[in-house]
Amino acid sequence: MAGGSAIRGSRVGAGPMGEKERGETAPRQRVSFFCANGHEVKPVFAEEAVVPDTWDCPKCGFPAGRQSEAPPSALRNEPYKTHLAYVKERRSDEDGAALLDEALQKLKARRGE
Repeated sequence: MAGGSAIRGSRVGAGPMGEKERGETAPRQRVSFFCANGHEVKPVFAEEAVVPDTWDCPKCGFPAGRQSEAPPSALRNEPYKTHLAYVKERRSDEDGAALLDEALQKLKARRGE
């Protein structure tokens, strides 16, 4: 006797394909987008959907626009900032020294010095 599952080789949604089972598909439109590297992307949208101005190129990751003559430029990547870099943006060196002095005074008071 062979072992196995009764639904072996099946998958969810398996069955006769066609519009009789699922109903009619929504009307669609294919829109071209062009990136700065010359790639053309043609995603499919429903006809009543709002088409975005830009689309990410799946080949290079650059933004792609609707005009082939003037594709959008690549986004500027900012380098990773440490926590200290963000703190230094918010506080001056004098503020940092004042906070350090205040914390040291509290620590000394707690120790009884």
